Amino acid sequence: MIPEPIRTELVESRIADRGPTALRIAIGGQLRKMRQERGITREAAGDHIRGSHVKISRLELGRTGFKKRDVEDLLTLYGVTDPEQRALFMKLVRKANQPGWWHQYSDLLPPWFETYLGLESAAKTIRTFEGQLIPGLLQTEDYARAVVSLSMDNAAATRRVELRRKRQEVLDLPGAPSLWAVLDEAVLRRPIGGREVLREQLRHLAKMSERRNIILQVLPYHAGAHAAAGSSFTMLRFAEPEVPDVVYLEQLTSALYLDRRPDLELYRVVMERLVVQAETPERSRQLLLEAADQL
Repeated sequence: MIPEPIRTELVESRIADRGPTALRIAIGGQLRKMRQERGITREAAGDHIRGSHVKISRLELGRTGFKKRDVEDLLTLYGVTDPEQRALFMKLVRKANQPGWWHQYSDLLPPWFETYLGLESAAKTIRTFEGQLIPGLLQTEDYARAVVSLSMDNAAATRRVELRRKRQEVLDLPGAPSLWAVLDEAVLRRPIGGREVLREQLRHLAKMSERRNIILQVLPYHAGAHAAAGSSFTMLRFAEPEVPDVVYLEQLTSALYLDRRPDLELYRVVMERLVVQAETPERSRQLLLEAADQL
């Protein structure tokens, strides 16, 4: 029998609604569960599909698409022989292999950022520290246009803003992730797009901070030195307990995805320190409105 979480209703559940990456993670978790129930090692499973234990690990973490032959061979190895159940599983695999909503913008996106969009859509919680700019999920259209116009022509910038607006819809979905953002006070003072654009952006942040799934904190200048000085980062956590957290570090021409335990623990500690140093959500909302009024 296929374990209970992978059933036909999953296709229309909020897991599927979160996009193909979320569904890949769920399916990968089921493959891991079936392998472990059979007492089969990753190495043995990798040999069975003419691959390696690394390939099995990536499949089980949902970090790569599924090849039909590989999944069918794994189901056979794991003892799933009932035609109806195999068909059900393969139906979900086909859905998980479909392009994400961002595929139509792939000409604008480097591959490393497409990976992030998939993980962001699949996340249960998003925790971020930003020392330079308003986080993309919280940017107004005018602020986003000012940011992307720094490196793109007008036509590309318009589509990139559209992409950012589409990306923000994840916060409105059923079962939307929780977003906890800590912003350095410098973000509130840097007039990206001009004073009026920043004023409206800060008021938008204050309004968004009233939502139940969003927490905003401002790290004030008077807090002094802090553990994340000179950097910005995002931590993603997933509903599936067997899937490790991911720390995302964006650079000018690439990005790093960290999931090793020592790295995750370091960034978790740093985030906890930032939360303690930052103003409370209530005081932060007040600071946002005060900063807007001063522009």
